[in-house]
Amino acid sequence: MIVKSSIRTHLDESISQFYFPDFRNFNTLLTTIDMKNTVLVTGGTGYLGAWVVKGLLEKGYPVRMTVRNKKAKDKYTYLADISNKEAGTLEVYEADLLNPGSYDKAVNGCDTVIHMASPFITKIANPEENLIKPAVKGTENVLNAVNKSGTVKKVIHTSSVVAIYGNAIDMQNQGISAFTEEHWNTTSSASYLPYHYSKVEAEKLAWDMAGKQSAWELVVLNPGFVMGPPLAPGSRSESITLMTDFLTGVYKTGSAVLYYPFVDVRDVADAHIFCLENKAEGRHILSERVTDLLTLTNIIRDHYGDKFKLPKSSVPAWLLKLMVKKTGVSRKEIRNNLNVPFSMDNTKSIKKLGIKYIPLEKTMKDMVDQMISLDMV
Repeated sequence: MIVKSSIRTHLDESISQFYFPDFRNFNTLLTTIDMKNTVLVTGGTGYLGAWVVKGLLEKGYPVRMTVRNKKAKDKYTYLADISNKEAGTLEVYEADLLNPGSYDKAVNGCDTVIHMASPFITKIANPEENLIKPAVKGTENVLNAVNKSGTVKKVIHTSSVVAIYGNAIDMQNQGISAFTEEHWNTTSSASYLPYHYSKVEAEKLAWDMAGKQSAWELVVLNPGFVMGPPLAPGSRSESITLMTDFLTGVYKTGSAVLYYPFVDVRDVADAHIFCLENKAEGRHILSERVTDLLTLTNIIRDHYGDKFKLPKSSVPAWLLKLMVKKTGVSRKEIRNNLNVPFSMDNTKSIKKLGIKYIPLEKTMKDMVDQMISLDMV
């Protein structure tokens, strides 16, 4: 990374001395023509974050990425390898969501910050300390660093559709035909669906801090259940865990009819880069379609036949209620979501971000193919 920059500098000076008598004018021209803005990506080693970093490097951006431990190079070596092959450069900084000031150095000098770092855990013993606090306090620490920098002009905050709705039944209770960017999740709490609550509180804080200053603008993306091919065998996410469980027969006796808005990881990554390069405002639902888990596994079966021990039927509500302790799903959650279809309006993302969504059928095939090729199943 440093070598690449040094070669570039040496060539610039050599060329400028030969063609341009005024080196300062050449630097101005060079900057105007091809220099890209520096972008910081928090959570860049994550399942989604890695795709964002990859896309930025391929487009030639100078990218900074934060990790909790720089010594754990196995978690980001593959991204450094991508950097060495592409026009962009990659710098790695150490930072911690709960450590005030730890993002200051990484943010200073950046033009754009893409904030993606936030825990995605659905089963957790202490949600306040291990889920909500890192999401909210982490957002505050990153945005405090943005305010100190004096260089950042845009912040792209990765929220979630669960900041828009808490339960599937909320749509019926609100008397609406579809959830839109105007809606907020008001039914989750620290004790009920705490992951959803963490996304609500983190996004609200981001909007609040954005409204108290005028140096930078805030754009928010609200992706659904992100699926699609992982970039590395070490990738970890609830999406990969769910897919691994399906493919290895954990749910072979039956799948719950729970509905989710699904979206391809590559579409979400592209949406981040689009917002970086273009004018975008407000929140944006990212979802190709809303469907249930059994339909998801049927899509996989259409491609692979009986290669995997996939569920062929749904689990009845009475049985799920008996399995509450084993699944970790509360009776309230079952009551508010099981067999309850709903709709998400993705019109804004299509019109304003120009997204042409990858069909879920291709998303699932590409995901399983990649997991097989990476020996993840």
